[in-house]
Amino acid sequence: MALELIVFLPLLAAIVAGLFGWWIGKTAAKTVTTGALFIGAVLSWPIFFQYILGHARPAVVPVMTWIQSGTLSVDWALRLDSLTAVMLVVVTTVSSLVHLYSWGYMEEDPGQPRFFAYLSLFSFAMLMLVTADSLV
Repeated sequence: MALELIVFLPLLAAIVAGLFGWWIGKTAAKTVTTGALFIGAVLSWPIFFQYILGHARPAVVPVMTWIQSGTLSVDWALRLDSLTAVMLVVVTTVSSLVHLYSWGYMEEDPGQPRFFAYLSLFSFAMLMLVTADSLV
């Protein structure tokens, strides 16, 4: 359950900031997107320590069937192993700090909700890359 939250919270935050940023305002859009990444970072660290201490085993978390054509079946699944645990910590921690830095850097820009939506969407894409179960 934690893995799905780590991966999909930035996507949810990007949708909220991108579609409703004009309505909720700049500060709320920044708070939602940055908060989602910090929550992901906080959830990533215990997973990392479980793998470092040897208390966790690799796992595959199915999300859905992506392609089904005859005998070809490609599932959308998230893989969690020691390399993924390390990369989850790196991606979520760095992305959350980039979001936090961008609060001040983008202060004068009127398009902050859109910027933070794109930044969260990029973070989601990176998390999808590091947790992908298959090359497809």
